[in-house]
Amino acid sequence: MKCPYCGHLDNRVIDSRLNKDATITRRRRECEACDQRFTTYERLEVMLPVLVKKDGRREPWDRRKLIAGLEKACEKRSVSRDRIDEFADAIEHKLQDYGAKEIQTQVVGQWVMEDLPRLDEVAYVRFASVYRQFKDVNEFMDELKTMLDSRGRDGR
Repeated sequence: MKCPYCGHLDNRVIDSRLNKDATITRRRRECEACDQRFTTYERLEVMLPVLVKKDGRREPWDRRKLIAGLEKACEKRSVSRDRIDEFADAIEHKLQDYGAKEIQTQVVGQWVMEDLPRLDEVAYVRFASVYRQFKDVNEFMDELKTMLDSRGRDGR
């Protein structure tokens, strides 16, 4: 691992820990040249299905795009980065379990829409307004009513 401070390649691992799902290893390292400490993360690379866009284009799964969308939806909300990462992990687990080589982006979007109210209801409304491309306030209000109705059925 290359030191981000001096570029030296020799370093030693000081500490290693797994996340709670045992899917990511966090390592604290110390450079043997400059004695600076830095953190690396190791994640098992799994072949995930290729996303098929509405227009038929295909592109590989990009976790960063999901995270960016979630961060935008959760902006100025009390949702931690850890919770956003856990949410993205759950979506990736669904992708792994899907079992096909390709998946429609609408399916992934629906998974996000189903789970997002449990992360943050305001983030859900923000995400829905972009994902569903509301044409007017009435469509927006219909989505809010649907969310509130399902919230009542869930007992929240």
